[in-house]
Amino acid sequence: MPQAATFGPLPYRSRMEILLATFTTLFSVVNPFGAMPVFLTLTEHDTATGRAATALRACMYMVGVLAVSFFAGQYILNFFGINIHHLRIAGGILLMRSAFDLLTPGGNRAKISDAALEESMHKDDISFTPLAMPMLSGPGSMAVCIGLFTERPSFLAMGLTLLGFVLVALASYLILMSSLRLTRFLGRPGMAALARIMGFLTLAIGVNFLATAIVALFPGLTR
Repeated sequence: MPQAATFGPLPYRSRMEILLATFTTLFSVVNPFGAMPVFLTLTEHDTATGRAATALRACMYMVGVLAVSFFAGQYILNFFGINIHHLRIAGGILLMRSAFDLLTPGGNRAKISDAALEESMHKDDISFTPLAMPMLSGPGSMAVCIGLFTERPSFLAMGLTLLGFVLVALASYLILMSSLRLTRFLGRPGMAALARIMGFLTLAIGVNFLATAIVALFPGLTR
């Protein structure tokens, strides 16, 4: 089981590294730009106030899902006897697959099926599903959050990680609220280029997950 958290002090640089690493890694995997088309489709008949409320609830749900994954994920892995490095390998493969979908022209970039999207159009509240799950906080982002939990995290480190979740949610909220203007400004070519950029970053994160886990499982490879 994970050991208890400690109150050990962290240097300023380490604090910023934790915060920046959490934000940059999660933002690339969450990819709120990919949620813009679905958000616009499902809220096209909503008022500006209703659209803002939906986006806010979705981002709050996303923080909740990521926080639960971060705190409870390690215990769930222990219950099933899964090593954290095994999860990182699986998460790396999952992230790489998602990245290839974004990098491939005409690839399947949708996180939800057409049938699920059609069903969601008749729902009264789409903030939790499909926006928060799986659009913003899907299997990839949850795997990343579980992988962020170290063996003996300090309370400060956990607080900074949670702050990183909140910053990702804030950025996602601003992007969703600006989705109409961003879509008009970027157009299809711009959105395609943006998808490739996010796919490349996600691919790099997936490779890092995979390589780190392999080195941890087979330390002799680095000799």
